[in-house]
Amino acid sequence: MHDVRPSSGSAAGSAAGDSADSPAEHSRVLGAEEIRRALTRIAHEILESGHGADDLVLLGIPHRGVPLAERLAAQIARAEGDDRPLDQLAGSLDITMYRDDLRHNPTRAPSPTRIPREGIDGRTVVLVDDVLYSGRTIRAALDALGAIGRPAAVRLGVLVDRGHRQLPIRADHVGKNLPTSRSERVHVQLTETDGVDAVDIVRPGAETGPGTDTAEGTA
Repeated sequence: MHDVRPSSGSAAGSAAGDSADSPAEHSRVLGAEEIRRALTRIAHEILESGHGADDLVLLGIPHRGVPLAERLAAQIARAEGDDRPLDQLAGSLDITMYRDDLRHNPTRAPSPTRIPREGIDGRTVVLVDDVLYSGRTIRAALDALGAIGRPAAVRLGVLVDRGHRQLPIRADHVGKNLPTSRSERVHVQLTETDGVDAVDIVRPGAETGPGTDTAEGTA
């Protein structure tokens, strides 16, 4: 889930009215090559933890968790020599109706849930998101997953862990631990959704674009 986290740690904020971006307020922490290397490492960690592709399902949390899950699935399939279509290894998990902030924003549009045809029962599910913040999005994802089936194990992979947890949730696979203040935002962009691969820290007063991190910090 894509996460522009406002200083409150819960509500996604618009930058309307803020000053324009400046180098002092908007700093890049991951570029395309660093993201590629981080995902390669996560893919190998998943395999090294004993989860072969046969019993593995990667489920991305919309929106940016979905392309990340697909990239990881492609890397795992190549490493394992698995020539199955990627939609048998990766999918997406909508968490809209399981969020704990629906009463504050009841008009959220659901995203599609796509589960490989073999289902998730008895398999290892890796939830994939772009940014881990409060942990509330992941709690919602676990509830959504439990409504679908009973996996043998559930693991969590994230591109960025920015800290400030509100729930006892920890990622098993992390691309980058990125200490931040609550007033800062993590701006994630991916080629599939934004036309570029980048992770930036946006400090107060900087205006952000559509790739800002909003979801995980609000659920």
